[in-house]
This record gives sequence, C-alpha cells and structure tokens, in this order.
Amino acid sequence: MRIDVLTIFPEAFASPLEVGLLGKAIGGDIVRVKVHDLRDWAEGPHRKVDDMPFGGGPGMVMTPGPIVDAVEEIAAGRMPRVLLMSAAGRKFDHRMAEELAKSEDVVIICGRYEGVDQRVVEVLGAEEVSVGDFVLAGGEVAALLVIEATARLIPGFMGNERSLGEESYAEGMLEYPQYTRPAQFRGLAVPEVLISGDHGRIAAWRKGAALDRTRSLRPDLLAGGPQDPSSDPEGPQAPGARRDAAS
Repeated sequence: MRIDVLTIFPEAFASPLEVGLLGKAIGGDIVRVKVHDLRDWAEGPHRKVDDMPFGGGPGMVMTPGPIVDAVEEIAAGRMPRVLLMSAAGRKFDHRMAEELAKSEDVVIICGRYEGVDQRVVEVLGAEEVSVGDFVLAGGEVAALLVIEATARLIPGFMGNERSLGEESYAEGMLEYPQYTRPAQFRGLAVPEVLISGDHGRIAAWRKGAALDRTRSLRPDLLAGGPQDPSSDPEGPQAPGARRDAAS
C-alpha cells in the first residue's frame, strides 16, 4: 500500500513514522508512506499557500492551486483515493479503516487555518474525513491516526493476526478488559475464570464482558448490533472495565 501525505509541516511526521510497529511496517515495505511539503508547489518568494476568505471572516483559507497541482503531480498516471482531513468530513472509524486497507494508493491532504478552498474537493474528487467531533489546529495529527489505524489492518503488519479480530470495534463492540501478572494488585484480583484454564468459560466470559463494557461506555455501538449474550452467568462480570487507547 502506498500513502502520500501533503502538508505544510512535514517535520510533524518524522518521529511517529519511525517508531513501533508502524515504523517496522514502513521499513519492511509493507506500507510505503511519503510526506510532501505543500510549499514545494507554492509560488513566490514566501511560498504562500493561504489567503483571506471571500465574504470576510476571521483567519485564512488554504488556496486551491498548490494543493491541486501537488496532488496531480504526485498521482500522475495513477488513480489514488484522495482524502482531505476536515472537521466537516465523514467520521473516520474502524469500518473506514478496513475500506482504506483494501486500497493500494491513498493521498492524504492535511488542512490548516480556517480550512481548504472547497474547489479542492470538487476538482480532485476528494473525500472529506474527520477523526472526531472536535477541531484540531491542522490535519497532521488526524492524518497520522488514519495512517496507523489503516496500516495495522494490512496483512503482515501485526505479529499475531488473530488479535485483529478480538480488538475493539472489530465485531461492533469494545474489547473485553485485559489482565496480566500479578494475579493480585492492591486488593484487586484477576477474575477467577481467566486463570481457570477452561477455554470455553474464558471465551464466554470475554464475550459477556465485552458486551457489558460496551453497554457502559459506548451504548451507541449496540444499536442494531449483536445479540445480548449476558444470560451466561460468567458474562456480565467485567470488573476493572476501562476505555481502550483507541477512542
């Protein structure tokens, strides 16, 4: 998979793309990520990429010329899926990450200031994408989120592919709570079922615990979701439930 990123702050990507599993995947050519400086396509001594909005108002708007020129040059002879990180876009989620992971070629445009001239979307057929109901100073952090959430679904990224099917959102629910050594910590014990060695009971507990956790933290995910397995006596007992790192 190839991902090209267009930004006025290419330095924001250096460290995050070099560490952890994502860094290994890029180094191993499982996913190719190339970051481009938008100002390379800007004209004038100051390489200006923004201007005042028509109609008045605060802030500046990113001009369409440099962005369109950059994407057309970067994607010459190819037909990538073009994403524009925007607070007004479709909300990025696990399902969209799965869609993108099936793509061979993606271009991500990082917006800044008050936004990007709408003609960028119209000329390039770009998809506006939001990572949540909040506003960031720019699209760089959002782009990194999209890159990692997508890349980890590409075959070869994870050391253990099984873990992809058990994590939060993969089956429409949050993942069950996890525990490790020690078995006792500050008066709190690991649920007995997890150290029983009974894999059937463990699987049933995890299924019920995942549902219980989802009901508590993200009930919106259950609308039209899986059937309630909480009738299992081991199911609803999910002490220590906590929110996953991905939210």
